[in-house]
Amino acid sequence: MASIEALEAQVRALSVRLDAAESVQAIQNLKSCYASLVDARFSKGARVPAERMAEVAAEIAGLFSEDGVWDGGPTLGVATGREEIAARMREPTLVFSWHFFVKPRIEVHGEVAKARWDILSPCTTKDGTPHWMVGYEDDEYQRIDGVWLHTRMKLKSVFMTPHDQGWDDIWF
Repeated sequence: MASIEALEAQVRALSVRLDAAESVQAIQNLKSCYASLVDARFSKGARVPAERMAEVAAEIAGLFSEDGVWDGGPTLGVATGREEIAARMREPTLVFSWHFFVKPRIEVHGEVAKARWDILSPCTTKDGTPHWMVGYEDDEYQRIDGVWLHTRMKLKSVFMTPHDQGWDDIWF
């Protein structure tokens, strides 16, 4: 018969594993929500009206901690804090995008986590040219008041090419 101490240790270990598994699911849902909102800034090949854009931008910013960082790299810039993130999201550089975040590698360590997500995004630039964008995002998260939020998101674009030119000449 197992001792009470051994059973208590086993329950504690299972509790930690369950929390980590539930945290991974919550972070996947957070990233899915982020992608859906970023894409909701566009409708029928155009930006949504300014009022709707502001609502969506505020929702995106709400997925970050108060001092969260959205880092789009040298081309897209960096926004720190919810106010700056919302302002940045109100000014998209595209007229269409659809974000596919795949191959998540999520590591949970108690109340913090990090992840790498590969990204594939068909998108259309302001001049009307359809593109393929491929890259990855390195994210950091924190559970704040029981809710997982981005504390840092950094995009690394591997390539962006017009869809009719393909990517045969791009080697990485």
